[in-house]
Parts: sequence; structure tokens; C-alpha cells
Amino acid sequence: MIPVSFNGLDPLFMYTQLLKEALLEIEDDDEKSIKDLADYCRKQDDIPEDQIKQVEREYRKHTPIWWYTAETFMYPILNRGLRQMDVDIILKMGFFIRHLHNHISKLHQEQQGSMPTRFQVFRGQGLSMEDFEKMKKTKGGLMSFNNFLSTSRNRNISLDSFARPATSNPNSVGILFVMDIDTAVCKQSSTQFAEVSQVGYFKGKEEEILFSTHTIFRIDWIKRIDDQHTDRLWQANLTLVSNQDDDFSKLTAHLRKEFKIKKGWNRLGEILIKLGESAKAEHLYNILVDKATSDNDQAEYNFQLGWVYNDIGEYSKALSYYEKSLKIKEKALPPSHPDLAVSYNSIGQVYFNIGDYSKALEYYERALKIKEKALPPTHPDVATSYNSIGSVHESMGNHSKALEVYEKGLRIREKSLPPNHPDVAASYNNIGAVYDIMGDYSKALSYHNRSLEIYEKALPPYHPRLATLYACIGSVYDAMNEYSKAFSFYKKDLEICLKVLHPNHPDLANCYSNLGSISDKMCDYQEAISFYKKAIKIYKKTLSSRHHNLGGCYSNAALTYKNMGQYTKALSYYEKALEIESHILPGNHPDMATLYNNMGSLYLSMNDWEKSVKFFKKALKIRRKVLPSNHIDLAASYNNIGVAYAKINDLDKAQESYMRAIEVYEKASTSNQSVLAASYNNIGSVYDQMGEHSKALEYYEKAHNINQAVLPSTHLNLATTYTNIGTKYDDIGEHSKAVSYHETALAIRRKALSSDHPDLAASYINIGRVYDNIGEHMKAITAVENAIEIEEKLLPSDHPHLTICRENREYVRKRL
Repeated sequence: MIPVSFNGLDPLFMYTQLLKEALLEIEDDDEKSIKDLADYCRKQDDIPEDQIKQVEREYRKHTPIWWYTAETFMYPILNRGLRQMDVDIILKMGFFIRHLHNHISKLHQEQQGSMPTRFQVFRGQGLSMEDFEKMKKTKGGLMSFNNFLSTSRNRNISLDSFARPATSNPNSVGILFVMDIDTAVCKQSSTQFAEVSQVGYFKGKEEEILFSTHTIFRIDWIKRIDDQHTDRLWQANLTLVSNQDDDFSKLTAHLRKEFKIKKGWNRLGEILIKLGESAKAEHLYNILVDKATSDNDQAEYNFQLGWVYNDIGEYSKALSYYEKSLKIKEKALPPSHPDLAVSYNSIGQVYFNIGDYSKALEYYERALKIKEKALPPTHPDVATSYNSIGSVHESMGNHSKALEVYEKGLRIREKSLPPNHPDVAASYNNIGAVYDIMGDYSKALSYHNRSLEIYEKALPPYHPRLATLYACIGSVYDAMNEYSKAFSFYKKDLEICLKVLHPNHPDLANCYSNLGSISDKMCDYQEAISFYKKAIKIYKKTLSSRHHNLGGCYSNAALTYKNMGQYTKALSYYEKALEIESHILPGNHPDMATLYNNMGSLYLSMNDWEKSVKFFKKALKIRRKVLPSNHIDLAASYNNIGVAYAKINDLDKAQESYMRAIEVYEKASTSNQSVLAASYNNIGSVYDQMGEHSKALEYYEKAHNINQAVLPSTHLNLATTYTNIGTKYDDIGEHSKAVSYHETALAIRRKALSSDHPDLAASYINIGRVYDNIGEHMKAITAVENAIEIEEKLLPSDHPHLTICRENREYVRKRL
């Protein structure tokens, strides 16, 4: 079945066209190409050996069109490769694509005088139900064929031999395409076609006209064909057109111009890299570098191998190849030559990827200095330098500087590139990422969505840049507490990375780390730890022992261990993270604030109030320096300090901190209400400690109402507010309400936590206390014993908690 694309031209149409153009320029050894194809086919499960041998023996005895129309594997394998953008197949059959296209072109020239200026051809095939529905919705729009297109002058052959038989598949529709062809349009769009009846396998039986690849048609109308056997037989009338999508044409022309700088196999290799097919390009460039005889070729192919290895995450190899290339260039070129700038920028990118930001910035600035002298100020390569420098400032926490530099780069790209160029989308994505870090989530999403709109039109569906964008969008939804949306985008990121990256690529580890973080927030702690372990394993293999990503992953895993109640393990992971981050990040980096904040929370859980206040204040000090005064993270810091003061019974300072958190939240440009809920909850706890029960209950309920509106029903923050409200109802004598709230909190914690989590013990103690207050002492004893059973697993036998629990149990027993 030949596939079609509806509603305009998709990225695969453009990239298969560019690949074909590169293949047409290459002159290779046909004997070797046939052998390589045969070797490839023997590794497949579905190609008969006798057909492979036939091609090996007889390829030169028949014309390319004969092979394409013959009943062998050549036709289905080639169309599968073009349909699925299977680069392996396209490369292995590159010689055949060239021979077939050239044969059609030759016949086209010979037949021009005898062809009518307008004529009609037919094509019968099956379409999936999904594609058929798309086609019906696209009436009046465009559809494209990426492959060689077989048609016939004979309507009955197309209908009875191809369209009608397709209806035997219950999941497909039989389509008879009726195609109106104007040779003037063919000339305008360089569409090559030929009458192949006398040279094809069937020798005139099918009255076949064969079109070369990349034809575009307008869908004029669609109607059902009356048939007594089926209602799934349709006719679609099409008219051949030239490319009417101006933006798409401009992008294709621009990319063609970019690639035309290279020649032959080198051009093909660069297209593969831009497609995200770096592993295929690696194989090609290793062959080319071995064959290279001139210094110029050696410099070029070593550079391309550096690019490939950087893309696949083998950074030491990337650096080695880039430096080999640079050494040759520095001997041959003047010091201000733009090619040197390209090398400096690429070496800077490797240093950036291994976390050496100061060295990365040094190389990026050397590159920019040359470009500013040698190139016009609006040259796209100048924008590339700004983009690179912006990424360093972003990673070092200089967000306003990063934004300024990214915007410079964007202005250049918008002037010098087509509006749907992938590099324009990359600029939008980078700016969106900075707004995400700065807490302006609506702006972040706006920029990311602009980037997504371009990428979906300009890149293949499994391109690594799309994966990066999905991760960025996931990060914004993560920050907005829309965890299911975040999880969905992080999974999209992982799906692409698993498909296109090496299993030890650092970007794959980033996917696992993001999924670990979101799983933690969705209270799936075991799953989170599983993701973090996968990420850490890859980071340790591929990155330095002091890389920022490894430190971040240790910190995230520590948070999950803390949430699971495994405080010793959590502290161990935080200390690993601190050892890494304190060596590589500036002291006022926002990520240092996050780490201090998380360590403060851990010490809070461990009842070490003094250390808790110390770490929370460290975090606040950094955040006040580097974040805008209305950033949500400032509110979180004030909240945390308030909690610590409340624990040491300094209620005035606690309440002051909570009120400052609310002030920040009310100025914040975010809809993240969880911080406001935390502030209300904390103010309630202060009134609680002061014995003002009605005031405490009022604030607890405010917090609870927000949490119910914005959080999933199994979120642990809901368990906390149920617990607090339950405790207040117990204090004011409304015991039945108290039991209901505490049991709801227990149900949430049972779903979200391990069976020996200390918060479960706390819920059992709360329930036991209420039952004791209403005289149901047996139920009270059962609840307290459940708490003791958990705490005996977690705590030393002489721990104060256990002592109190046992005393409570004995007290209740005496009251029986």
C-alpha cells in the first residue's frame, strides 16, 4: 500500500526530497552497492533468497523500471523505506533510486513530443480508515506522495485489480484515484513521469505511467462508488499541482542552500545529522575520513565526526575529532576565518555538555569575536553564538543575561531565516525555558507552543529536538502542578529518546530523571526510585563524577527517599549532591538554593530544627539575590522558615514568615495555588499552637479547599489537611467528624506510601486518640498497636516515639 500525506506537506516529504537530491549527485560502485543491498536483505526475515540471488545475478540485464514493476522485493522494500523514512533502506537502495529516477527522466525527455498536454491517469489502492477520514476532511487541500508513483491509463485495471480487492481488508477502504495531469504544471514543478508499458515487467498489460518521487495533488472531490458487495469503495478526483505552500517552499529552498555547500556523500551525511540520524552518519563519515587524501577533506570529515559524536553523547570522542579538525584548520586558515569560529563554537558545545561551563563560555566567546568581524551582523551563525552563550548563562543561573542573549539570537534568526526554520523554533524553546525557570509559566508555554508549531511542520516526528521540546513543556506543567500533563510530555520525550539515542546517552538519563521527579510528585515513590537509578547508572557511565546533572539526580532521589521516610538514605544522597554542586556551581546559583531548601526540609522531618532553619535561610538568601521579588520560590522559602520557627515555638516569627509568603504569592505571576495552600495551612498551625481552635480550623479549611481543587485525590498534601482538620474537630469535641477526616487521611497515605511509612503510624495514633476520647477503647488499642508495629520497624527500641506509643496503649488498656 502506497502511503499519502494529507493537509499540506509534511516534514518527511521535504527531507526525503533532499535525501533523494543528494543521492542523485553521488556516483558509486554499482557492484558493491548491489552486494551491500543483498547482504542487508539477507538479514531481513521476509525476503526470499531466490529473489535476492536474482538481483545479484541479473541486475544489469534489466532496466530499473523493469525491476521496479517486477514481482520481486525491490518495489515493496523501496516504498517501505520512503514511507517510513527508513534511512537504512534509503541508503542501501540509493543506487536504485538514482537509476530509477534517471531512467524515468530519460524516457520523459524522449516522450515529451508524443505526450498530450493534458491527460488523465488512474491509481487503485487501499487506505486505512484513519487515512481515509483525514482525506475526506482535506477536500480542497493538498496531498502528497513521497514515493515513486505507479498509475495506469486504464480505469478498469486500477479499479478491478487494485481498488476493489483492497476492500477485502475490513480495516481499509478501496480508493480509485482519478488524476488530472497538466504537463505545464509538471514542467513548473520538475515532476518527471514516463509511459513505461514497453519497458516494464508486464509489457503493456497495465498501460502504466510511472511518476518519480514527490508529487503533489489537490483533492477536488470524493464520492462513493456504487458496488453491490461493499460500501467501502470510493473515488477521489485529484489534480497535479506545484508546491503552493510558500512557507514550506522557502524552508525547503533554504535547507537545500545550506546542504548544497557540501558535495556528494558529505552532503548526504549532513542531511542525516540534521535528520537526527547521527548513528548512520557516523558510519558514513568513518568511511569518508579513511579515504580522505587532502587536508581540507580531513578537516571536514573530522569535524563532521565530532558533530556526530557530540550528538550521540560520546563527548571525549567528539572533543578529539573537533580538535583534530581545528588543528588542520589553524594551519591552513587566517586567524579570523569564519570556519575557525564554527570549530570553536562546536568545541564549546562539548565542554557545555560535560558541564565545564567556564571553558564552554571561553570557546563560545572566541567564536563570537571572529564572527562579529568576519560576518554581517544578521548572519545566522552569529545567532548560533548568541544561542550558545545564552545556554551557559542559563545553566549558571544568570537568567536575565540568558534571556537578553537568547533574544538577540532570536531577532537575527527571525530576520535571516524562513519563519518555519527549526533554528527559529530552537530560539523560542530556549526563551521559553528561561521563563519557566523564572516562574512565568504562561510566557514559557507560549514560547514552547510556538516552537512546537514549527517543529511539527519542519522536523520528522522522531527528531531529537522534538524530544527536548517535549521535556521543556513537561517541565512547565510540572511547575504548575499539572502532573498528569507533565508526565504525558515526559513520556513523549522518553519515547523519542529510546527510539533514536544510544542506550547510554545522557539525554536518555535526563528523560528518566524527569520521570522520576514527576512520579515522586504523583506519590509513586517506588517508580520514582526506579527511574532515578536508571538515570544515575547512565550519568555515571557517560559524565564526569562532578557533573551538574548527576548532582541534580542525587538531589531528586534524596527527596523521594525522604518522602518514603528513609531519612538516613536521603541525607546520604543530599550530601552526594552537595559535594558535586558546591564544586561546579556559583554560590548564588538557584539550584544551590533548591538543594539547601530540600536539605532543610529533611532536617525538619528528622526533628533537627536548628539545622533546618540554617539551611532554609541559606536557600532564602540566594533566592532573594537572584529571583524577582514575586517569584513563587521565595514564597516557598518563607513558608519553610515559618514551619521551622513554629517547631521551636517562636510563633511570632513563624506567623511573620507565613504572611510574607502570602504577600509574595499574591504578587506572583502564576496560578500555582499549592504554595498559597501551604501558607494557609501553616498559619492554621500557628493558631493551633496558640490554642485558637476556631481560627486554626478556618485556615486549615482554606488550605484544604485549595488542595481539593488543584491536586489529585491521592496527593499527600490532601492527607495533611485532612489530618489537621480532623485534629481540630477532635479538640472541639466533634469526634465523629474527626474520625472521618483521619480515616480519609489514612486511606490516602495507604495508597501513596510504603506500608511501614512513619506517616501511617501518625494516622493510626490520631485515630486511636479520637476513639479513646469517645470511649471506644478496643478500637483505640488496635489503632495504637498498628502504629507501634510500624515504628518498631523504623525506630530503635528506646526511641521516644515508641515509648510514648506504648505508654498510650497501656493507658487505654487500664480504661477498659
